[in-house]
Amino acid sequence: MKVVTVVGARPQFIKAAAVSRVLRQRHTEILVHTGQHYDYEMSGIFFEGLEIPAPEVNLEVGSGTHGSQTGKMLAGIEEVLQAERADQVLVYGDTNSTLAGALAASKLHIPVAHVEAGLRSFNRLMPEEINRVVADHVSELLFCPSYVAVKNLSAEGITRGVHVVGDVMLDVLNWARARAEKKADAVLQKFGLEAKRYLLATVHRSENTDDPQKLSAVLDAFNGRDETILFPMHPRTRKMIKAQGLSLKPHVRVVEPLGYFDMVVASAAARAILTDSGGVQKEAYWLGVPCITLREQTEWVETVENGWNILVGTNGEKILTAMQDFAPPSKRPLLYGDGETAERCVALLGN
Repeated sequence: MKVVTVVGARPQFIKAAAVSRVLRQRHTEILVHTGQHYDYEMSGIFFEGLEIPAPEVNLEVGSGTHGSQTGKMLAGIEEVLQAERADQVLVYGDTNSTLAGALAASKLHIPVAHVEAGLRSFNRLMPEEINRVVADHVSELLFCPSYVAVKNLSAEGITRGVHVVGDVMLDVLNWARARAEKKADAVLQKFGLEAKRYLLATVHRSENTDDPQKLSAVLDAFNGRDETILFPMHPRTRKMIKAQGLSLKPHVRVVEPLGYFDMVVASAAARAILTDSGGVQKEAYWLGVPCITLREQTEWVETVENGWNILVGTNGEKILTAMQDFAPPSKRPLLYGDGETAERCVALLGN
């Protein structure tokens, strides 16, 4: 069987690392990189660190508006699918690359398998929500991380081809942790950090970075607590901070985006994590690190229900209070599978 896998952003590189490792033992995979994340810090460093096979096709779409970016991806992916005569298309998550891959395949009547199906924030203002809803409705195989995701799909009338498989990011995290532990001291020393004596922050979602008031409120909160914050900065965030003339105090240590292993080390050793990333919320939970989410909703509701994740939006007062007072319970139930999700996905692809 020939499977065309579409990726384009760093969370998808992480997920593909787990599945491709298993998939290529049993089937032929053509890995298509749309180029949504295209520079070394956001793309190349992840392919190297996670031992992902080099993509057979790189569309080099780059940045742009949602419409222009998705349109270029659609055209490029369609050409690949027609040339490769794919039996199945595999997409991940909720990015524009996900949407383009799912639409291109469905219009050519090629079955779509969606990893991370059924997630909902119930906020249609988020472009990611539109992407995940559309991808789910054109997919024939829907790989869900939890029964909450299955319930979400059922509410929309989607019941066929739905499977609870767990989350492939746990597969990758388990694989990476042993490797990351060997370099933990070196990573902390590089940034002048001590374990559990700093906060880790990531901010990248357009709803936060492209809104001057929201971005300013988040940065003011970071400035407002005199505690070391390691802030690996997304290129979009850096661009918007510069455009708006915003600044950060010295205790907020701005660094380039981290490779996956360095990010695992930095996350595991942090006292708490501030983020608007979906993937980081899950990793914080698995690593046992309190997570303060800079959004009003999350698709990973179980992390909130179990008390390890708190939603504060971009309200500066709420952010500061959570940075000082948020303390999860002692219990941390297993969520999103057992680390064998890639095996389940590939087995279902072959049926």
